[in-house]
Formats: sequence, C-alpha cells, structure tokens
Amino acid sequence: MKVLFIGESWTIHMIHTKGYDSFTSTKYEEGATYLLHSLRDAGISIDYMPSQDVQIRFPNNLEELKKYDAIVLSDIGSNTFLLQNHTFYDRKVGANPLELMKEYVAEGGGLLMIGGYLSFMGIEGKANYKHTVLAEVLPVELVEGDDRVEIPQGVCPKSVKEHGITKQFTNWPPLLGYNRFTAKENAKTLVTIQTDPLLVVGTYEKGKTACFASDCAPHWGTNEFMNWEHYQLMWVNILTYLSSKSTVSI
Repeated sequence: MKVLFIGESWTIHMIHTKGYDSFTSTKYEEGATYLLHSLRDAGISIDYMPSQDVQIRFPNNLEELKKYDAIVLSDIGSNTFLLQNHTFYDRKVGANPLELMKEYVAEGGGLLMIGGYLSFMGIEGKANYKHTVLAEVLPVELVEGDDRVEIPQGVCPKSVKEHGITKQFTNWPPLLGYNRFTAKENAKTLVTIQTDPLLVVGTYEKGKTACFASDCAPHWGTNEFMNWEHYQLMWVNILTYLSSKSTVSI
C-alpha cells in the first residue's frame, strides 16, 4: 500500500523578552513523526508532504495522485491548497488541488481527514473545508465557524458499530478534544466521543472516505492514546479499508 500523507507541520516564531531587551527565535516541528514511523513499521509506503511543501510540490495532475492507494490530510487548512505560490504571487491559472482530490476519490481513491486546529472547519473556521469541493466528498457534514470541542478533563471514545476497522477495540484511551461534525445519511459512525462522531466512514462515487475527528498526535492525542496498544492497528485498518485494493465495504 502506498499513501500520500499531507500536513502536520508548523513553524513557531517566538519573542523572548528579558527586561529591556528582547530577541526572536524560530523553530520548525512535525507532529506526525510517531504515526508515520508506526505505519512504515507496518509495511505501508509513505510519501510525506509537510504543509509548507504543498505550495510547490503538490501534484498538478490526476495521474500523479493515482500512484497512491490513499491520501491523508491532517491539520492543514484549505487555503494552503487553494493559494499556492503560482496563484497567490504569480497570478497564474492552474489546477485546483482540491478538485484533483475530488476526482481522485471519484475514480476509486481513498481519502482520510484527521482532526486538528486546521482540519474540517478548524480554529475560528480557518480550515474552511465546508466551503470547498471536499465537503461533497467527505462522509460528514461540517458545521459553520469554529468546530473545536476542547475537553481538558479527557473523554474516552466508544465503539458503537461492528466493523472490520474497529471490531478489536473495546477500551479506548482518553482524548483531549476533537472537531465536531455529523455523519452524512449514507455514511457510518463507527466510534463516538461524548455524543458526537469520532470515526466515520463512507464512499464517494467509486472511492472510499473516512474522517477521524481528533488528532493523531498531541495535544488532543493524549500520552495514553499515543501509547495505546491498538494505535498502530487502528490507523492501518483505516488505510486498508480506504485502499483501492480493499474489498471491505461499509
């Protein structure tokens, strides 16, 4: 299985003030390292595209995307795809990456969106996928505005439907938050958190889709979640379901 994993990277600019004087520093971080190692250890081939690389490296044709059995979007807003360098700075007409992903799924590809501050609608609504073509593709209905639910006390999800992805999972570890959405009529909610969906699977034309409302890494992903005995298996199961080679249906 070959997967294109996009997002989960950021740059932090800091101001250090010490009395009268101040200086700045910058650091770069990637949040999916643990997950990517887990998937590679399970034999899945991963091409990782950090958020900032999308501006110059995202494929500009459908054939390039078809090399992958599934695409994963994690904590990366829609503007990063829609306002690439050639569009924003050079004013050139080009392919719409979200349209390409829509076509990719329609022709049999798999798409997973993982939650975060810039997933689904995201913090202050800035991820804004509700107002893009991917809203039609995803198996969930997105809310307007900021969709985050913060749970500092932690809440354990619950499996609610028998499915090949989750049939082995009974005791879920706590999570510290998630993006709120509802499942579409033709989709299936496999896991809930509080009264909301956590894991939803569905189809779009010839392809398969899935949404995981919480994070694959801290902070919403607790230490207990990251060290959960089924952490690797859960993601492998989801990607196996999404793969064009999979015969598992919903």
